[in-house]
Amino acid sequence: MSVLARFRDIMASNVNVLLDKAKDPEKEMDEYMRSLNLNLGAVKAETASVEAEESRAKRAWEECKAEISKLQRYAEKSVEAGDEEKARSFLEMKAKEAECEQQLQAKYHAAAANAARMKHMQDKLIADMTQLESRRTILQAKLAAAKAQQKVNEGGSPLGSDSSIFDAMEEKANRAYDEAMALAELRQQTDIDALFENRERVPNADKDLAAIKEKLQRNE
Repeated sequence: MSVLARFRDIMASNVNVLLDKAKDPEKEMDEYMRSLNLNLGAVKAETASVEAEESRAKRAWEECKAEISKLQRYAEKSVEAGDEEKARSFLEMKAKEAECEQQLQAKYHAAAANAARMKHMQDKLIADMTQLESRRTILQAKLAAAKAQQKVNEGGSPLGSDSSIFDAMEEKANRAYDEAMALAELRQQTDIDALFENRERVPNADKDLAAIKEKLQRNE
């Protein structure tokens, strides 16, 4: 299954919810970090092909639009030369190109939307990794503080029964977590739905020809 096919699952995942339900947070943190790294690697690998497809689609669309503009110019030149039949021929070719242009436009928008989704997923995975590292820092700090406090309680430390070591380490860990969460929130983007704009065209060579003739008459 491609990464894009798992887009909504990846975007809907919540590190904090998963860890809050974990029976063994330290173990599940390591497993989830491995999963995030695998997903991020897959996203980066697939992004290259998705962006290449976007570039190809954009180039094909722009070439088609250029061809339409060229045929329009040829039709105008033909009318100026008094050859309406040739002008009509150019406009009929332009009408066919216009039909293709609509399809190419839709194809480009679809490719651009896929590229945007890849970017969203990459940002989401990086933000999740940041949060996970912060949770790991907190957990490790609290475990270290708990061990230190245990030694204090057992009388194995010159600190006596003072529990301030635990409070200080916990405060430091929580502060680091809050800062990382704020950074992750800035990085994460929430707009994950691409909008497609479809416009119908009804090409009409005779109508275009009449428009060209009217334009030339105004310029005389």
